[in-house]
Amino acid sequence: MANTLSSGAIYSSRVLIRCSSSERGGQQRSNAAVRVNGATHRATLQVGAALETSINETLAELSAPLLAPATDGRERSRQNIPTEKQAEDPFRQAQIVEGGVRYQQTVVVRSYEVGPDRTATLETLLNLLQETALNHVWMSGLLGDGFGATHGMIKSNLIWVVSRMHVQVDHYPLWGDVLEIDTWVGSSGKNGMRRDWLIRGRGSGNIYVRATSTWVMMNKNTRRLSKMPEEVRGEISPWFSDRHAIHEEATDKIIKLDSNARHVDSGLKPKRSDLDMNQHVNNVKYVRWMLETIPDQFLQHHQLSSIILEYRKECGSSDVVQSICQPDEDSVSPSENVTMVRGPSLLPEFINGHHSLAGALQQWPTKYTHLLQLKAGDGYEEIVRGRTTWKKKL
Repeated sequence: MANTLSSGAIYSSRVLIRCSSSERGGQQRSNAAVRVNGATHRATLQVGAALETSINETLAELSAPLLAPATDGRERSRQNIPTEKQAEDPFRQAQIVEGGVRYQQTVVVRSYEVGPDRTATLETLLNLLQETALNHVWMSGLLGDGFGATHGMIKSNLIWVVSRMHVQVDHYPLWGDVLEIDTWVGSSGKNGMRRDWLIRGRGSGNIYVRATSTWVMMNKNTRRLSKMPEEVRGEISPWFSDRHAIHEEATDKIIKLDSNARHVDSGLKPKRSDLDMNQHVNNVKYVRWMLETIPDQFLQHHQLSSIILEYRKECGSSDVVQSICQPDEDSVSPSENVTMVRGPSLLPEFINGHHSLAGALQQWPTKYTHLLQLKAGDGYEEIVRGRTTWKKKL
């Protein structure tokens, strides 16, 4: 079979099947030799006649490419995109609920999605939010061949960009937890769209994560924000819901930091793996850069409970980024002032020699302000401002 990779290189493989069978206990024992790229692989399968026929048919189908190769230099496009609304997706364990506007998907927390404490990382949660949002558009029948863009957006050469995001984490799921993720959209002003999420336990119904975001449209070529075309408004407005995952009051703008902030990390460069399908750095990478400026001793004993992001500018593969962080000194939690060790006072030499204990006893602020900016000539241009709130780990 032939398969065309994104690099344009074409690889060929030849599949050769030889089978010899003999009756044993009402079943057939088949010895199959499979030759792929010159290597022979043998496997003994004990199957019924009907199953053997099905296997042979399946192997025959492998000779057809899963993605049609582009012989005229065009990029390959995603295949089997629904053109009509789908009620359920058995492959993703997903369905459309609540009058046909809310998307619901069941997922399991995998081993590579957790950290040392066996709980899902913040990056995992953010990736789940992004994935379910795209799957929602896929099941709606509105997806073009873009990164979540509708057919009307493709005609106008528009893409979605997030302008603001607020995520609240009540509890971090454990490895192996079965989660149910709900997401839906609503209006946001004249030219924006709001998308909300709820992540809860599949069996318990306990809410782990609440999130809300605001999205606007940008011209793919000029990289300028665009008004929402009436055709696009007509596509997405039937899906709008007045339901809110987070009821936000009027919030203050996040202040802009400068290089005099307490924590500064310069010279950050995106990797190829950090880019998304729109050729700019993925939003999850921004959060990773932000959190890397927070002291390790603090992260050992605290976990993020809320993050607000205000996006200003996209970041490309050749940009050099600076991450700045400033703690809010007025946000020391009252619990931080409680004496954690009873009895005789510990000697400073003992505490300083045990970094983990020193970190636990130190009074830490629980709120931080963040800024990512990219190098532009002799100065910097803002990418995203952030505000994080933290709580003690249990």
